[in-house]
Amino acid sequence: MIVGDEPRSWLEEPKSRARRAAPKSTGTPDAPTLPAKLPTDLDGLRSWLLSTDSIGVPEIGRQDTIGDPASGLMILVDMPDRADTEAGTLLSSDTGLLFDRMLAAIGRDRASTYIAALSPARITGGAIDANSLEMLGRIAKHHVALAQPERLLVMGDAPSRVFCGSSLNESRGSKHNFNHDGGTVSVTATFHPRFLLQQPRLKAQSWKDLQMMTEGMTA
Repeated sequence: MIVGDEPRSWLEEPKSRARRAAPKSTGTPDAPTLPAKLPTDLDGLRSWLLSTDSIGVPEIGRQDTIGDPASGLMILVDMPDRADTEAGTLLSSDTGLLFDRMLAAIGRDRASTYIAALSPARITGGAIDANSLEMLGRIAKHHVALAQPERLLVMGDAPSRVFCGSSLNESRGSKHNFNHDGGTVSVTATFHPRFLLQQPRLKAQSWKDLQMMTEGMTA
């Protein structure tokens, strides 16, 4: 895929400041128990994530994946935002508008990517605790192995820790590899659009991440 060197309009400063993110939860509840065997196909896993009571996340407000698993590009965020619960879809509202502009800057849209979240529902406090992250991360790795994308873009700190093994700040700036039974996926980490709305000065850095991710893509 050929991507232009000039940043697109999504890099411009927003006209109004977005709401601040909810404070992180300080509690660390007991880890939920992961089933011995996860669904072995994408449709089965998606249905399971929307209905299971064994992953320790709210059953109300769960959001399905978006887009085409065969697109070659999978994007993973941490969880739905509060607005997503009301809208019934991931990446809605102002966050979604910025996300769509970021996709357009690399020649993509929601139909030509595969978009998922570590947690299918918004977690109280807006943060995934360490115990839950371990379990949700194992599920996400299984999810990626089933989807088998060429590239994986992880947005935010929690997905970066799962697939890059370190914080977002430590993971950015270089490509990582995720190995699974079906092959290897190239992983790039960048900021979640909700964070870019709060810190618009970082959009230029995110643009560099997107350019790095698309280098050498075959589709």
